[in-house]
Amino acid sequence: MRAFDWAVLIVYLTWMVWDGLRRSTNTDKVEGYFLASRSLPWWAVGLSVMATQMSAITIVGTTGQAYATGLRFVQFYFGLPIAMVILSVTVVPFFTRAKVYTAYEYLERRFDVRVRTATSFLFLIGRAFSLGVVLAAPAVVISTILNWSIPVTVLVLAIPMVFYTSFGGVQAVAWTDVKQMVVVVGCMSAAVGVLVWGITRDVGLGQAINLAGATGRLQAVDTRFSLSETYTLWSGLLGGLFLSLSYFGCDQSQVQRYLTAKSIDEARQSLLMSAFVKIPLQLLILATGVLVFLFYSFQTPPMLFNRAYDAQVAASPYATEYANLQKEFDTQVIVRREAGKANDTTAFLAADSRLKALRGNAADIVKKATGDTRYSDVNYVFPTFITTQLPIGLVGLMIASIFAAAMSASSGELSALSSATIIDFYKRHFVTDADDAHYLRASKVATASWGLFSCFVAMYAANQGSLIEVVNRYGSFFYGSILGVFILALLTKRATATGAFVGLVAGMVVVLSVAFGLPWVAFLWHNLIGAVVVVVVGLAVSSLSR
Repeated sequence: MRAFDWAVLIVYLTWMVWDGLRRSTNTDKVEGYFLASRSLPWWAVGLSVMATQMSAITIVGTTGQAYATGLRFVQFYFGLPIAMVILSVTVVPFFTRAKVYTAYEYLERRFDVRVRTATSFLFLIGRAFSLGVVLAAPAVVISTILNWSIPVTVLVLAIPMVFYTSFGGVQAVAWTDVKQMVVVVGCMSAAVGVLVWGITRDVGLGQAINLAGATGRLQAVDTRFSLSETYTLWSGLLGGLFLSLSYFGCDQSQVQRYLTAKSIDEARQSLLMSAFVKIPLQLLILATGVLVFLFYSFQTPPMLFNRAYDAQVAASPYATEYANLQKEFDTQVIVRREAGKANDTTAFLAADSRLKALRGNAADIVKKATGDTRYSDVNYVFPTFITTQLPIGLVGLMIASIFAAAMSASSGELSALSSATIIDFYKRHFVTDADDAHYLRASKVATASWGLFSCFVAMYAANQGSLIEVVNRYGSFFYGSILGVFILALLTKRATATGAFVGLVAGMVVVLSVAFGLPWVAFLWHNLIGAVVVVVVGLAVSSLSR
C-alpha cells in the first residue's frame, strides 16, 4: 500500500473509534453498557444487525466463494426473510416485555437453571469459535498486504478491538456499525465499477456475462432436493430458515441488538429491514466475486492467490515442477483470454477447466513443500484484487472498510459473550449481589478473556478454506439444538424442565453424530435436525416425567 492509502486508513479508523466512543453514554450502568439503556432508533439497530453479518468474512470469504463457485451461496439466505417475519411477531415482543439482559435468562423462568446454564454454555462455545473465524478473515487480508505472519496480525487486530469494546459498550458498537455499513456498501459498489471497467476494455459486458453463465457461476438456484449438496433451494429454505431462527431469535449477539431498540415496534422494524435488504446486499457481494473471475479471465491472474509460501516452494525439491506448472498456466491463461475475446465458449471452458486443474496441482505442491495440509487459496482472491488493481485512495478505503467490518462484528460478538458470561454465569452462580461497578469490571475481564481465546481460534481458522463456510459450520453444530429449546419454551406448555434438558442433550448428540458420522449430510441440515430432535425428545420425556 502507498502512503496515501495508509493515510486514508489511519484517518478513517481514528474517526470511527473516536465517533463511536463519543456517542457512548450511560455506560456506567449494566443496562447502559449491555443494552444502551434500550434507547437506539430502529434504523440504527437494523444496520447494526446487518453489520454483524456483513463482517470481514463476508467481504473476504464470500467473494472468494463466488469466484470459485458463483452465486449459489445466495440460497443460504433464502430462509432469512421468513425467519425475520416470524421472529418480529413472536420472539421480539416476548423478550422485550420480559426485560431480560440475555435470551437465556428467560429459560430459567420457564424451566430451571440447568436449562439456562446449558443453553448459554453452548452459545458461549459456538460464538467464541465463530468470533475466532471473524478475526481470521481480516488477518488474512492484512497479512497478505503487509507480509506479516497470521499470529502477529491477529494480535494487532484483537488488542485495539478488545480495548474499544471494553470502554465503548454496545452503543459504540451500534453506531460504528452504522458507519461501517455505509462504507462497505460504498466501497463494494466502487469495486464493482472498477471491475466492470476492466472487463469491458476487452469485451462487451453481455459477452462477459455469457461466459460466466457458461461456467455455471450465474446459477443462483438449485431446485434439487439433496442432503449432500450444501446450497440448494431446499437447504436454504428449510435448513437456512432454522439457522436464521436460531441465530436471530436465540443467539445473544443478535438478541442483544434488538433489545437496545426504543420499543417493540422499533425492534420489529429493525428485523424487517434486515429481511428485505440482506439478500440484495449478499447478491452484491457475490456478484463482485463473479466479476473478479471475469476480470482475471481477461487479465493475468496469479496461479495461486496466496503467495505466502513462494520462497519455501522455490527452495524445495518441487521448485522445478512448480515452475513447469507456472509455464503451462501462463499458456492456458492466454488461451482462455483469446477464447473469451472471440466468444468461443467451448475453448474458454476447456482452458478454464485446465487452469482449475493446474491450480489444484500447484496447491498440492505447496502442501507437500511446506507441510501445511490445510492450505487454502479462496480467502486470498479478493485481497489480491484490492491491492493490485484498485486505484490509490480506494485501496486504503477498502482496507479500512475491512478493518471496520472486522471490528464492528467482533466487538458486537465480544459484547454478547461478555454479557452471557456475566449475567448467566458470574452473577447467577458466583457473585449474586454486587453493585454495577463490580459487574462492569468483571465484564471487562470477561471481554479480554474471550478476546484472547478467539485469537487462538483465529490462528487455526485462517487456513480452513472458505471462512464464510467455516463460521456457519461452527454455528450449525449448536444453533438447531438451542432453537429447539426455545421452541419448547415459547410454543408449548407441555414441556417440562427435565424434558427440555434431556432434549437439548439428545439434540447435540445427534447433530454431532451426524456431523462426524455422516459427513455427506450438508451442514445446513444440521440446524433442522437439531431442532426437531430437541422438540421430539423434549416432548416425549416431558410426557413421561409428569
